[in-house]
Parts: sequence; C-alpha cells; structure tokens
Amino acid sequence: MRTYQNPVIGGFHPDPSVVRVGEDYYLACSSFEYFPGVPLFHSRDLVHWRQLGNVLDRPSQLRLPPGTPASAGIYAPTLRHHDGRFWLITTVVGAGGTFVVHAERPEGPWSDPVWIDLPGIDPDLAWDEDGSCWCAFSDGGIRVARIDPLTGAVLEGPRPLWSGTGLKYPEAPHLYRIDDWWYLLLAEGGTERGHAVSIARGRSPRGPFEPAPANPILTHGGTDRPIQSTGHADLVPAADGTWWLVLLATRPHGHTPNFHVLGRETFLTPVRWADGWPAVGPVLERHPAPAAWHPWDAEPVRDDFDAPALAPHWVSPRERPDGSWSLTARPGWLRLTATGPALDRAGHTLVGRRQQHPDCRVRVGIDPGSATAGLVVRLDEAHHYALEVADGEARVVARVGPLSQCVARRAVPPGPLTLLLDIRTRDVLPPSVTGAGQAAGEPLGVWATGPDTLGFAVLPAGAEEPTPLAELDGRYLSTEVATGFTGRVIGMYVTHGSADFDWFDYEPTPDDAG
Repeated sequence: MRTYQNPVIGGFHPDPSVVRVGEDYYLACSSFEYFPGVPLFHSRDLVHWRQLGNVLDRPSQLRLPPGTPASAGIYAPTLRHHDGRFWLITTVVGAGGTFVVHAERPEGPWSDPVWIDLPGIDPDLAWDEDGSCWCAFSDGGIRVARIDPLTGAVLEGPRPLWSGTGLKYPEAPHLYRIDDWWYLLLAEGGTERGHAVSIARGRSPRGPFEPAPANPILTHGGTDRPIQSTGHADLVPAADGTWWLVLLATRPHGHTPNFHVLGRETFLTPVRWADGWPAVGPVLERHPAPAAWHPWDAEPVRDDFDAPALAPHWVSPRERPDGSWSLTARPGWLRLTATGPALDRAGHTLVGRRQQHPDCRVRVGIDPGSATAGLVVRLDEAHHYALEVADGEARVVARVGPLSQCVARRAVPPGPLTLLLDIRTRDVLPPSVTGAGQAAGEPLGVWATGPDTLGFAVLPAGAEEPTPLAELDGRYLSTEVATGFTGRVIGMYVTHGSADFDWFDYEPTPDDAG
C-alpha cells in the first residue's frame, strides 16, 4: 500500500486553505510579517506540493509598515474558486484589516486588494445557490456577513453564528454547502496544545447550526502523539469522491515541555462520513495515500542565483525594497545592500527561506567585501543566531530577548568564504531522579536538552576542512521561548554595506536523534 509522510508541507506554513479545481489542488498559507505574502502551492494528489508563487507579491498589494511587529501582518487566508475565478480573502493585522484579491489563474497576476469593512480575523468565502457571497469570520465568536467581493460592500449583517463547544478562541471558520446542509467548520481551544476542530450544520448560511454529537472531531490535546496542536482545518473532496482535511499542527521535540521550532506546518488526514457528519481519526506521521499519485521532480537543494528573479520561497521581513537586492549587479550572485531598519544593530537586509526539516544542512558561498554580512537563523528580531563576517573575522552572535552576545570568533582571510550550519534534533530522555544512566561526573543539565542543536562553521577558500565555531541550543529559537505564530527562517543578510552571495544550499539530513 502506498503511504505518504506528514507534514505534506513542512516548516512555517500555517493556516492552510485548499481548493480543488478539476484534477488540480491549490493551497494557501499565512505569512505574517514576511514579504512576499501568502505562499501558494499546487498539487495533483494532495501529498506532493510545489510552490507556484506568492499571492501578494508587490507593494501595491502588501505594504507592511517598518514597525510591524513579528507575528503581525497576514493572518489566515481562505482560498476559493467560484465562477471561473480564484478568490482569496485574508486580514492584514496592524496595516488595514480584511481584504479580497482575485485572479483568473492561480499563477496570477492577482488583483490589488478590495477592502471590506468587517472586524476580526480568519475570514472565509462561500457562495450560495443564488450567487450570494458569505463571509464568516472570527470576532470574539464566529459571525457572518453577506458581501460583494468585487466592491467590498457589506450587504447584510454581520450576525452571530455557532461559536463552538465552549473552548477558548473560536476561529478559522469555513462554510461549505454539502448536499442539503450547510456545514460550519471551526477551530477552538487556541493554537497551542489544546487546539481542536469542531463542526456544526444547518439549512442556511444564516443558521441556526446544530453541533456534531462527536465534537471536537479532531484534537491531539492531552495525548503523547508526536504531532500536536492539530487545528485550523479546511475540507476538500478529492476527484475520486474521497474527502480529506488539511490542517496545521506542530512537531515538538526535546525535554518537557517540548519545543517546536519550525512553526505550525501543513498536515493532511483522511475524512470519512457517517450519519451526515465528517469523522476524522488521529493525524498520523504516515497515512495510506490518496488514490491519485503525482509526485513532482525533486526540488533542487542549491540556488546559484542564475535565474532572472528570486525563487518564490525567498522571503524578507516586512518588505524587500528596490536597491536592497540585485541579481544583475554581479551576474550569478545575489547582492544584498543594507537599507532597512535596525534589527539590533544597524540597517539590515535579509533574504531567507523557511526551515522545513528538523534535521538539515545549510551551506552558503559569500564574498563579504567590506560589509558586515552572513548567515542567520531567525525566529524574530529578538531571537536569532547569526554567523557573521566583518573586518577579517567570522563570529557567531546569539540574540535571545534583550541579550546579544558574541559566543565565538575567528580570524578569516579576505575574499570568498563558505558559511556552514548543521541543525540536528536532540530527543534525549532525562535520567531518573536517582541519576541512573548518567556518566560519572556528568552534569544533569546535559540530559535536559532542547529540541535541537545548531552548529556553525566557516570554510575559507582553499581550506580543506571547515573550522567549527559554536554549537548552540535550539530551544531559544523556539515558539515556546520567543512566543508568536511563525517558525524559523534561515537566510542571508547584511547590516553594513553590500555583500555578494554566490550560492545557497539547503539539504535535509537524516534524523540521528535516536
């Protein structure tokens, strides 16, 4: 039997929304403070996904102010297809509210935003049989309004709908017309370990709605399953008549209380219908695969910056202004120039990609010139580790909350260098209270590990072996420490001057945690 491995889209890809058009599936995710916004994926089988682009890929669609904090920005899009057109509705928190964009093709171009005067977050789109468009959203409970998505006009409501079973934070509503019923799917319990999916049904999008007798239909709260925080889901029927649920969840590692570092990822699980209600089993690391099976060719692990534009997986905090980057100033290289606001030192420019695997290896070719530049693992402005090159020296700088410290340094020759990062999970069990299993004289803290370790090294041109600089505990770049809604981004940056990057190599490695 063919099986698939969860998550189907690894790394910081939360709040998935999915739609099927013929034999093709399209999926969008939240992007929060990163630009471009709303990554958009394509699949032929719900398992293998390839990023087509980003829905919000120009400043006229998304302009986040310089002071936009981490985990603000774009929240929870809903992607739908109606009357031959793709529609996406979302909320930009801290910079405008709720808006709709649309496109004839998923590749775009997508329209500029049409703003809608509705409060709250997590807006949804659904059309009834007479063509009316309904927008359900979360605002202290689940509410619904009838809107014109082309003009943004609110035509009716908003009015309250069913708001779950009584758990905190009812959110992520999705309305579906299935046979003779309208179903209202929502998340509740908070997007942490108590996250859950519940559902109700009624004869009209206006309600009333009766809850399913088996609510919540999905939660991993209170279990020891390796997949946690299951919620914020979207239903989709496959071409063969089966039903599936995409959802966000996390993969915590390390000693209690466990830490998740990749953010909330996109998972897939089958749905069966019983007595008019969807039933969902636990979300497993491996599931029997959908009938269709269309794997894409493997994505390249290396970007040599030879293309005329940056690949769609490259993102930057808040903006990527003209003049901050170039693929033509030195052909075959990515040039970054410090133009942005401060992280914790001077102006900065950062171009990065999501960490998508618990165990991975990153290699970067850099010619720093006279700049201050390097390789960074970022959770937010106050939580990041960087391997930085400046003034003939390579140094590892750790920023954790208000503290920033250089933890290692080494002289390097001028000219090109290779910067190296190895991330390895560390699921080591603690000893018993008697210390059984400890080596003589070994401190207890060695056993109380974080989720992973991040090892930094540098390889000057002509050298045969890299020089290790530091190995750092990954717990300080986790959501449990930093808080927020995002995951790690690994990227290239410059804080003074201009630096050139020849290539960037990201490769998953086997999990050796044991």
